[in-house]
Amino acid sequence: MQVNALNLPDGLSIRPSRDGDKLFVETLFKSTRDDLRMIDAEDDFIETLIEQQHYAQTVGYGEQFPNAMYFVIEKQNERIGRIVVDFGPNEIRIVDVAFIPQTHNRGYGTAVIRALKLAAGSAGAPLVLTVSRVNPAARQLYHREGFRVEQCNEMAELMVWYPGSGPR
Repeated sequence: MQVNALNLPDGLSIRPSRDGDKLFVETLFKSTRDDLRMIDAEDDFIETLIEQQHYAQTVGYGEQFPNAMYFVIEKQNERIGRIVVDFGPNEIRIVDVAFIPQTHNRGYGTAVIRALKLAAGSAGAPLVLTVSRVNPAARQLYHREGFRVEQCNEMAELMVWYPGSGPR
C-alpha cells in the first residue's frame, strides 16, 4: 500500500513506523488503558500490568499477523495515532488503530477509515476489523461507514466492509 497515496484531509498523513516511534507507541497504548487504571491496586502494580499488556499485544500481533505493517498517523507532522494493517491474500485487516485522547471526536478516525476503504476498494478486497463490544463509539463509526457485523461473541464483533457495499 502506498501510504502517501492515501487521500487524507486537513494535514493528516500516515507513514511507516520507525524505531524512534517506540516511546510514542508505548505512551499511546498507556493512554488507552483507563480500564486498568480503575483497578483497586497500587499505581506501580497497575503500571506494570499495563506494560505487560502492551508486551502481550505486541507479541500477539507479531504471531497472529506476521506480515502486518505498522504506521504512525500524523496531523501536520505531529504524531497523533497509530494503525496496524495486515494485507492478506483475500482481505485487508485493520489489526489495531488508536489515537491520543486529545484528538478524539475530531473526525481523524473517520478520515483514516475512509482512506483505507478507498485503498481496499482499489484492490477489490474487503476491509476487516474486530471491535470490542464495550467500545460503542468505534462500533458506531464502523456501522456509519458501512461495515457489517459478520461474527460476534461476548467480547468483540468481527466487522467487514465490502467494496461497493456501503458509504464511501
